[in-house]
Amino acid sequence: MGELTGRDFLKEVDFTPDEWSHLVELTGALKTARREGREEQRLRGKNFALIFEKSSTRTRAAFEVGARQQGAHTTYLDPSGAHIGSKESAADTALVLERVYDGIEFRGNSQDTVEKLAEFASVPVWNGLTDEWHPTQALCDAFTMVEAAGRPAKDLSFAYLGDARYNTGNSMLTMGAMMGMDVRMVAPAEFAPSPARIELAREIAASTGATITITDDIEEGARGVDFVHTDVWVSMGEPHGVWAERCRILAPYRVTAQVMEWAGPNAKFMHCLPAFHDLETSTARLVNDLTGMRELEVTDEVFTSPASIVFDQAENRLHSIKAVMVATAS
Repeated sequence: MGELTGRDFLKEVDFTPDEWSHLVELTGALKTARREGREEQRLRGKNFALIFEKSSTRTRAAFEVGARQQGAHTTYLDPSGAHIGSKESAADTALVLERVYDGIEFRGNSQDTVEKLAEFASVPVWNGLTDEWHPTQALCDAFTMVEAAGRPAKDLSFAYLGDARYNTGNSMLTMGAMMGMDVRMVAPAEFAPSPARIELAREIAASTGATITITDDIEEGARGVDFVHTDVWVSMGEPHGVWAERCRILAPYRVTAQVMEWAGPNAKFMHCLPAFHDLETSTARLVNDLTGMRELEVTDEVFTSPASIVFDQAENRLHSIKAVMVATAS
């Protein structure tokens, strides 16, 4: 789909449903080509700047390895190397980097920053995560669900449990609407997507045939779905007092064996990771000290069960991010 060449990848709604579906299909084609040893390097000689205001395991690994597998080179810029907003504006950064690089990835706080980079850079700009959107994760999750189910997206249903107000919730809601899915956002009222995001999803659903359900009823939301999704409830940098109250409110929305039973015997569990399902991390132990909870958004029983496809999902970050780079920068 040549019309994607040179395009930015900032949020799902910058693409039509057909263009988004093409990216899902390209993800599968690139994964298959890699597995069968016939991958064609379509980014040979390209150079990409990877700006990370927020650290990441999967996003960084996927961009670096995906670019390398396609013949491109990357430069990793952490907060000490980019200076956006402190020593140099996003606009000036974009105008510098476009002279050196063939694509720019940004992972950080503000959607305005990545939008400003895209406005001023003449090369493709890719959103690796902001507070508002997480489109590379949504593309990965769309492909993972189609791959795992072996059925078209329009025949699939998923429930997203927990805190649905921010990037992952926004992207999952919008992605599901674009792909014609049965989408269920299951959260306490104060943790539901914003009215504007819900309205946007329903406008998209009117043309794609998607079904959008916003509910605080866990059994209603999970009943009979093909996939159950969740995400972390706490973020580093927040006041720890906020964590305790949020975890108390969200505790009933933990993905448990009962939730998976409501979903059905063939339902799969998905999580964008990292997950706080045990006490093997310092963050989980800190939350445990604050709240007494040994497990947060998902129980260890579910996370380690045969229903969990979280590591297939994590691998697919590589193939989906590679698809974004190939589609827009080759």
